[in-house]
Amino acid sequence: MGRLNLFVSVLLMLSAISLVTARYQARQLFIELDRSRAQARELDIRWRQLQLDRAELARNAHVDHVAREELRMQSIVPDRTIYLNQAVVPAAGAPGGSR
Repeated sequence: MGRLNLFVSVLLMLSAISLVTARYQARQLFIELDRSRAQARELDIRWRQLQLDRAELARNAHVDHVAREELRMQSIVPDRTIYLNQAVVPAAGAPGGSR
């Protein structure tokens, strides 16, 4: 009977240690999950901010402002426009072209 009590008590100790270890690991995994969710929220906020920035930079008014102010570009006017006419040469394998 003494050996059985010793065996059961050792088994109980190992079970208790296993339980404590499992709960500790579960707690660590929960903390890591919470950190990952917080990081995902931060990344989502950053992504939305970048989308807003991209939309703002692509607005016609912004592009026009940058072109006029920073690049010193001017609008085209018909009297300052030069049109070039270029003869179209048919390709070698195209129908009606020379071979």
